[in-house]
Amino acid sequence: MVKATSVLQTPSFKKAVKKLKPNQKKELDTVIKELMAKPTLGEQKKGDLSFLRVHKFKMNKQLTLLGYSFNDGTLALELLALGSHENFYRDLKRRT
Repeated sequence: MVKATSVLQTPSFKKAVKKLKPNQKKELDTVIKELMAKPTLGEQKKGDLSFLRVHKFKMNKQLTLLGYSFNDGTLALELLALGSHENFYRDLKRRT
């Protein structure tokens, strides 16, 4: 099993995290640790977003999507986006 050794964050991801409350940040940290241990946890997307994996989890009883990519060569987990399902993929396509 391959594990991620480093975690990178895009500016838009950092911006989304800044808006979270402390208890939400704790939940997010737990999910990120799970992803570092098992980077293939998220679902691999197809088409325009084939570089993307999305992990869905509940944060304060609301479904939240965490978009990331994992580079096996450098063992780096790059956190790309965080948010609710509404417009999540559309906004990601605009940024790429």
